[in-house]
Amino acid sequence: MNYPKNTLVFLLIILIFSLTSCQSSQALKNSENKSLQYEINKADCEPALKQARNLLSQLENYDSTASESADFLQLFNQLEIVIDNGYSKAQLQSSVHPDLKTRKQADVCIQGFSSIYTNLGLSRPVYDSLNKIDIPISNKLSQRYLRKLLKDFRRSGVDKDQKTRDRIKELNLELTRVGQLFSKNIREDVRSVKLDSVQQLKGLPDDYIKSHPPDDSGKIIITTNYPDFFPIVRYAESDGLRKEMYILFRNLGYPANETVLKDILKLRYELANLLGYSDFATFITEDKMIRSPEKAQAFIDDISSLAGPIADEDYLILLNRLKKINPDASSVKAWQKGYLSELVKRESYDFDSRQLRQYFSYSQVESGIFDVLEKMFGIQIFPWETDTWHESIRAFKVMDNGAEIGRFYLDMHPRDNKYKHAAHFPLMSGVDGVQLPVSVLVCNFPGEDQGNAYMEHGQVETFLHEFGHLIHHVFAGKQQWIGFSGVATERDFVEAPSQMLEEWVWNADILKRFAVNDKGEAISDELISKMLAAKQFGEGLNVKSQMYYAALSLNYYRQNPDNFDLTKEMIRLNNKYSNFEHIENTHFYANFGHLVGYSAMYYTYMWSLVIAADMFSDFDQNNLLDTTVADHYRQSILAPGGSEDADVLVTSFLGRPYNFKAFENKLKRN
Repeated sequence: MNYPKNTLVFLLIILIFSLTSCQSSQALKNSENKSLQYEINKADCEPALKQARNLLSQLENYDSTASESADFLQLFNQLEIVIDNGYSKAQLQSSVHPDLKTRKQADVCIQGFSSIYTNLGLSRPVYDSLNKIDIPISNKLSQRYLRKLLKDFRRSGVDKDQKTRDRIKELNLELTRVGQLFSKNIREDVRSVKLDSVQQLKGLPDDYIKSHPPDDSGKIIITTNYPDFFPIVRYAESDGLRKEMYILFRNLGYPANETVLKDILKLRYELANLLGYSDFATFITEDKMIRSPEKAQAFIDDISSLAGPIADEDYLILLNRLKKINPDASSVKAWQKGYLSELVKRESYDFDSRQLRQYFSYSQVESGIFDVLEKMFGIQIFPWETDTWHESIRAFKVMDNGAEIGRFYLDMHPRDNKYKHAAHFPLMSGVDGVQLPVSVLVCNFPGEDQGNAYMEHGQVETFLHEFGHLIHHVFAGKQQWIGFSGVATERDFVEAPSQMLEEWVWNADILKRFAVNDKGEAISDELISKMLAAKQFGEGLNVKSQMYYAALSLNYYRQNPDNFDLTKEMIRLNNKYSNFEHIENTHFYANFGHLVGYSAMYYTYMWSLVIAADMFSDFDQNNLLDTTVADHYRQSILAPGGSEDADVLVTSFLGRPYNFKAFENKLKRN
């Protein structure tokens, strides 16, 4: 998952959720990110807000006789840099900072920057000045930047009457507030069960059991945090424990977020109507690769149909396996899926995923992923001595041919009141001659305080996925215009580079570079072969589940929220797209954070995956570290950032337009 820096309208409408006198560009350049280094723990954003207000005032009062000059565009770019830096820092602090006061101050900062961006997006003087700029036809990049800005201004409602613009401003400010509340309710809601005996953990790996000793009262506490939850639903023999944990997990954020989500849907629906769209889904898909909710719905249905026969086959296998445990069973429940899948893989493929954990200690995985990226792209990663917001966090520099090209932080382990999932936070977008790109990975993997911190293979895959966003952000950080910097492509392409990179942790040669247990033994070819043989089982079911999430996201925003009930619509879509029936008294929508950040666009995960599969087919499958292919990929896909449309980038890399063939082959049985 990625939280990208994007252009005006995206920050105005979407990123508000997640997520002194003006300085010259030279002054910003001279800072060399020092303000970030020394103020990462401070939530005082008033100097940056003041700077942004002053820059906006300069833009609105710019000498009209000089507004045709490109200097106006440079000043606009400078304002975007100031706002983006301040907003990104506040968004990170709000999501991960351990101090409550700092998180609250960060939320206030987000509201302040969102307010400035709203005012900017609705400013007729700024829009009129941009409209007067005449850029030479030879400067195609600046022409593209200007065209995109003008389009984003119109999509933000700048061409509406004053009364409408005032209401749009009110809506965006309120959306900022309720979006923060929705995320806060998920982030701060950690639920748990207390077990009386270690016998209730039967089936769990030994390292998991050792890392969960009884407390002073003799109870074993299992929380809904990722490192606790996912092994339970995958390995615990106790059906009752799996069910209890599943229901707790699917109710995070409930009931508080029921009302909050209704408010978000209503506000966005009204906003879309004011902007001239029938619904928010129509508005938000207009400038994406997919172009319309109708095409998004058709894509969801096509993928669901493609995966349907394989999913039905796998479901029947799970049901037959369940009948060996309970002859009266007539259906497989959602909390049984992971456990039964593990049984099938052990019995039919002679593969036990618990055997993998010993090869994936957190420290080994981290150093291994660094090694893979260094070898692929010829870069070097070194420690960066700087302040952090928690003692567990470490920082690094990325070097390329002796030059520093970016920096990043790793915030990788769970703690109270921290963002609960896995995401890449772009902390500072690179601007050529002004500032280096800085990223943060925020994950919830087992920490060193949990025994040997063994990871699931799926977590290794997630680590590499998020690192893919990070490296994209760094490689695309040498842009003139911040609107093109980093992962600034269309939202339905953003995930493709990271999804493609996931394939590396399924490759035997790559795994054997770092998958080593405590005895110094590398993962065996035999175990890897079994893992690969078992890989395809359940993929159809997983695709169908993803299509349910995509349909939920799209349909919640494709209609008037007054005309449907959140729970009933959720159940209807679950029954249509998922092989697993809805579990009574669970409220997935209350903790489906993408309903805020991605809004109607969760289809993008699968859309990107189709493109990722096609791009991966162009790599040497026998040598994934081939530097020639990797460099071509870097220059064609990653380095351009948002300076070209995504389909142009992919065509440049593949030498042809992308297609569905590689993805379809992935779903086929060998």
